[in-house]
Amino acid sequence: MAKVEVTMPQMGESITEGTVIAWHKKPGETVEQDEILLEIGTDKVDTDVPSPSGGVLKEILVEEGQTVDVGTAIAYIETEAEAAGESAKDVEPPSETEEEADEAPRAAAAATADDQSADGSGEDAAAAEEEGAEPHLDVKPVGGGEVEVVMPKMGESITEGTVLVWHKQPGEEIELDEMLLEIGTDKVDTDVPSPAAGVLKEILVGENETVDVGTPLAVITTEEVAETEEEPQRNVPEQARQTAERAAVPSGDGAVMEPARSIPRKGAGGRFFSPLVRSIAEKEGLSVEELEAIEGSGREGRLTKEDVLQYVARRAKRAPALPDGTQGVDPPRTAAGALSEGDDYEGPVEVVKMDRMRQIIAEHMVRSKATSAHVTSFAEADVTNLVTFRERQKEAFHEREGVKLTYTPFFVKAAVEALREHPILNASVGENEILIKKDLHIGIAVAIGKAGLVAPVIQNAGQKSLSGLAHAAADLARRARNKELQPDELQGGTFTITNIGSLGSLMGTPIINQPQVGILAVGAIKKRPVVIEDPRLGDVVAVRRMVYISLSYDHRIIDGAMGASFLQRFVAALEEVGPDYEL
Repeated sequence: MAKVEVTMPQMGESITEGTVIAWHKKPGETVEQDEILLEIGTDKVDTDVPSPSGGVLKEILVEEGQTVDVGTAIAYIETEAEAAGESAKDVEPPSETEEEADEAPRAAAAATADDQSADGSGEDAAAAEEEGAEPHLDVKPVGGGEVEVVMPKMGESITEGTVLVWHKQPGEEIELDEMLLEIGTDKVDTDVPSPAAGVLKEILVGENETVDVGTPLAVITTEEVAETEEEPQRNVPEQARQTAERAAVPSGDGAVMEPARSIPRKGAGGRFFSPLVRSIAEKEGLSVEELEAIEGSGREGRLTKEDVLQYVARRAKRAPALPDGTQGVDPPRTAAGALSEGDDYEGPVEVVKMDRMRQIIAEHMVRSKATSAHVTSFAEADVTNLVTFRERQKEAFHEREGVKLTYTPFFVKAAVEALREHPILNASVGENEILIKKDLHIGIAVAIGKAGLVAPVIQNAGQKSLSGLAHAAADLARRARNKELQPDELQGGTFTITNIGSLGSLMGTPIINQPQVGILAVGAIKKRPVVIEDPRLGDVVAVRRMVYISLSYDHRIIDGAMGASFLQRFVAALEEVGPDYEL
């Protein structure tokens, strides 16, 4: 076995240290090359970092919450012997003892650092560029005080990256290590700091474009005079400079303001705050108590940059304006936590953290309403014959098939028939185009206790018999409740059905499951007196099993007439169930 040393990467030119926020692997666990190994934070960015090689994580040298200098060994990975040749400078030499091998990389790093400080160049930068270990942007001088920003290498096996978001636009000024853009690969999405200060002259690769490592992304115009003046500060930690700048800002009466109170790495309750979160908190004047009260959306409830910035924005809206136009202090909060935006309730409040499922549902529902023009149409069906048929067949079906005969497969079968005659509801909306799907993949909403719901998909529902649909629905529902579903079983649906009647609801107005354009809700089946036409007696009142059905559809492409026609066909399919219905 060979041993590879994992070191704290440099996240920007002026950043000299980093904090281990979270390890995604534990000692003894296998890690693949470029698989996410840990999360690292600085006062500029928090980011996931891929493993430099594949193998077994042998030892963690820097625990979560610890801050160490760039280049410090933070872990060891044991690799197969064949990997030794690929990472020769990081691998334990066979002739040395383990202790000597551990010290060798540190000694080499120290010697390289001495060379770098002596002549301003050194070979460590070239080695880092060759490895692609540093997740920050590279630059290529192009003359005339301009530099090209190129796509960085985010891992050994990663050959391309996608520009997700540009944080600056052409003509805007940017500081050294200020966030310039967000880059994504198949391993990690991360904000990347600017490698130089100046003005963003030109963007060469637009958002959502994917290019090879080394491709020019943008051009930054720099001023040699400004660079010369700022150069002495480059070896000073950025956070220290920011603190000094804040301390020197004069107040309105000419006095010097006191620097913001330093935020500790951990709060009173042991909650960890990353360097980036602390940097934002100090800049915005937030207290530790305020940070403790903010709900975190990160791993294990940790605060992210977005959490803090959203809180700052809410606080600014809530803060009352004083006569001189300045903002007052934040309204008092209960011990349970901060009030939500616009909440002026002053009594005791219990704050319940939204779990990951609820956060995803909330985001998806809001996005759907913002995307589609929702319209809901209603119908009712006489399912007396369907109920009678199921009651007569359910015991024999369960004994023969091994699953219960519920109403869900009947609803899916009826929807399939309606979709075949109304394919526009089995579609999605593109840019000025309608994408009609030829396969019928039906999602069925499954409630997960009180935690929320998911919509696993019955693939190729149009090719299945009623028995096949019963098996598929039962299997998906069971594994959904046991959290055994695979990610691809929740994707690819073309239409969704939710049986809200199983929960006692008579009717509802469901929200479309994007990017679909229709969702059907079936209410509770109830006995009601209904007027029916008898060939001999005329209109008579009879007790029938009735159910309300609602269809929410995207009014951008589906008109009311089409929605009503679909509902009529769905109702007809349910009412066609009789004694000779095929299972």
